[in-house]
Amino acid sequence: MATESAGEAGKAVGMPQLDFSTWPNQIFWLLVTLVVIYFVLSRIALPRIGAVLAERKGTITNDIAAAEEMKQKAVEAEKSYNAALAQARTEAAKIVAAAKADIQKDLDAAIVRADTEIAAKAAESEKTIAEIREGAIAAVTEVARDTAKELVAALGGTVDAKTVTAAVAARLKG
Repeated sequence: MATESAGEAGKAVGMPQLDFSTWPNQIFWLLVTLVVIYFVLSRIALPRIGAVLAERKGTITNDIAAAEEMKQKAVEAEKSYNAALAQARTEAAKIVAAAKADIQKDLDAAIVRADTEIAAKAAESEKTIAEIREGAIAAVTEVARDTAKELVAALGGTVDAKTVTAAVAARLKG
């Protein structure tokens, strides 16, 4: 019995997959399993994966097209912005030029008014100075006549008003 149990023990030892007596059965089930996996993949899984990939590709294509459209709109918006900015700068320059012209016109008018006022005040001042000068000359003449009369009288001479007036007038003329 010891030999019999040793023989059975020898059969039990080892991997059943490597037992050549079960290979035809294993190959049959391998082929059945591969066919089932092939049909499951080809009929169910791969069409779903293909649909998902096609949907993703469509989404990516649509997103790229939308991005290109947005890029074109952004370029157009930038062009219109730059055009509006240039137009605004031109308008601002025109407004500044008009404001400068108005200010210059107002300044010129103010200068003309100031020059007119200064000329009027200068003429008035010269008139006043001329009056003061005439009054001073008259006063100097009067004082000179009085002084001359007093000197002639103090020196013991006869005072003649016409002679004194003529002498003072001649002396004042130079």
